[in-house]
Amino acid sequence: MKFRYILAALSVLLAASCQQEPIGTLSEVQLSESYVSINVEGGSTSVGVLTSSAWEIDAATVPAWLTINPMSGPAGSTNITFTAAKTKNTNNAEVHLLCGGKTQYISVIQYAAKGEVKIISVASALALIKAGGEAGTTYNLDGEYCVKGIVSKIDEISPSYGNATYYLSDDGKHENWLEVYRGAWLNGAAFKTGDEFAVGDELTIMGELMSYKGTPETKEKTAYVVAIEKSLISVDSVDPEDASIEAEGGKVTVTLKNKGNGLYVEAPEDASWLSIAAVAGNKVTFSAAANDGGDRQATVVFKTTDGTKEYSTQQTITQMGAILDVTVAEFIAAESGSSTPFRLTGVITRGYSSDKSGESFYIQDWSGEVLVYKTDNFVESALELGDVVHVVGKRGDYKGSPQMVNGHIETIVALVEEVSVSDFLTKPDSKDIYYLVTGTITSLKDDKGNDNDYGNMYISDGTSTVYVYGCYPGWGATGDARKYLVRDNNLEVGDQISIIATKSSYNDVPQLNKGVCFSFKKANE
Repeated sequence: MKFRYILAALSVLLAASCQQEPIGTLSEVQLSESYVSINVEGGSTSVGVLTSSAWEIDAATVPAWLTINPMSGPAGSTNITFTAAKTKNTNNAEVHLLCGGKTQYISVIQYAAKGEVKIISVASALALIKAGGEAGTTYNLDGEYCVKGIVSKIDEISPSYGNATYYLSDDGKHENWLEVYRGAWLNGAAFKTGDEFAVGDELTIMGELMSYKGTPETKEKTAYVVAIEKSLISVDSVDPEDASIEAEGGKVTVTLKNKGNGLYVEAPEDASWLSIAAVAGNKVTFSAAANDGGDRQATVVFKTTDGTKEYSTQQTITQMGAILDVTVAEFIAAESGSSTPFRLTGVITRGYSSDKSGESFYIQDWSGEVLVYKTDNFVESALELGDVVHVVGKRGDYKGSPQMVNGHIETIVALVEEVSVSDFLTKPDSKDIYYLVTGTITSLKDDKGNDNDYGNMYISDGTSTVYVYGCYPGWGATGDARKYLVRDNNLEVGDQISIIATKSSYNDVPQLNKGVCFSFKKANE
């Protein structure tokens, strides 16, 4: 059953806590709000600013309809007041605050709705899309309708591209939603900071409605925001910042800014692993016990009210899962898209030519080979073919081909030195140093002249010959999995083979000890 905590007793504390330390996107400048809304009837709105050095407003960015006081100030905490007279037209501006060689953008809007424009609900917008059919018919809202809804989810607000993809619903729940696909900011302006709006804010948009492969959305880059009503409740900060709990268990604290009456906390039905550990003023602490399964997450909704209307915001909390040690074959058989992290141990056999960044490679153990696509530390690790690693990631696929995604090289098991047979014979005996040795098979008998199942053989580089005391099908083979390399691959005298192994000696005779097959080439190929 969905848990719902009604924390009405906190309303006084939370209402008094709205004067928090300002937040912002620059270390030199922190703002309580990076967005300012002034009533169409005129009036003033104040924003708290905390700066590390003296600051000033770039006068060239202040339009005639807007007054700002003060226009400059020393380091420290200041309230800046934005004032505008009554208007019949929508006014908007992007004011630049300069401090320490950096620029902080502040969006200011005074919105006047057009008399001929009808504001419709998300449900009505969905009905228009449905009436248009599922074949991609567009319904142009511009000049006729605006859609008004509450932000239920944000995929991205991108200052780099200046657009945002998010979802609107009538009640703020992520159900019966309209996707706003790569929409613009106020009256078509580009997004600059990435925090212009948040989940729970109420937006009014214009654009073109359509169905794309069954998804109700606005046509790409046609929608823009014409009005915003900030939610009375928002997430101020999260500790830790990534809102994650380790697999061993732990806590996440969400600090809220709440200007409404009361606080309600809701989590989805499948979030029984997450519980409220403490509530202190405007802080809610969640806890989770150790997680023996895969990664899991829950989106917690915080709600408040002004007495007539409900406002909300949300925070997604993630707990890391236990890492499962698997063979390559078991990894390939796992479900694609699972949140479970897997650990593979094996030999780097080759690169991936389609990845020009050089961050991808193939890993092989005794059970098979799979692509590890774009690890975050492969390039910097300077690993080479033949080296043995632990790599952690998740099961993905591309056009039906399995691959590891979101990979990270966890541990280097062995750095392998490539040497000739002749050079190998000069190396000291060691159980910890691995070599990659290539030679031609001269005999498939063991040192007693017997046939065998474990890959005992002799190989030569044309100058020197060495005995191979066991060559297994691949890294990590145990039990019967160590057998039948020769039989299963129809290896014969004259074939070339590359083996990863340590050096040991038996009765003072050097040998490749318990090697694994890196690759082989048939003599007739």
